[in-house]
Amino acid sequence: MNRTCIECGERLIGRSDKKFCSDSCRNAHNNALNRDSKNHVRNVNNRLRKNHRILEALNTGDKTKVKKPTLQKHGFLFDYHTSTYTTQNGHTYFYVYDQGYLPLDHDFYLLVKKDV
Repeated sequence: MNRTCIECGERLIGRSDKKFCSDSCRNAHNNALNRDSKNHVRNVNNRLRKNHRILEALNTGDKTKVKKPTLQKHGFLFDYHTSTYTTQNGHTYFYVYDQGYLPLDHDFYLLVKKDV
């Protein structure tokens, strides 16, 4: 029985359960499988990572107050967050992983960090 590489069709030599002739064929095959189906997930995760980096960079202490245009200037998108927390007073904190923000009056935002 001649076994061939799933990606390029080259004859396989070695282990009986081998599917690919090289790492590059394995990578090419897996990248092709995941390209379309995971594109939306990858884009959302990239957006969340960018928002997290922005909050982390601007929140130099435990709590920092910034204006909305400052967040927007850095490319922050308010539609992307991982969780919310509503206090007993009715204030809603939006979190991107461990970094959060609370909308305040006059376009100010309080940046906070959740202890994990």
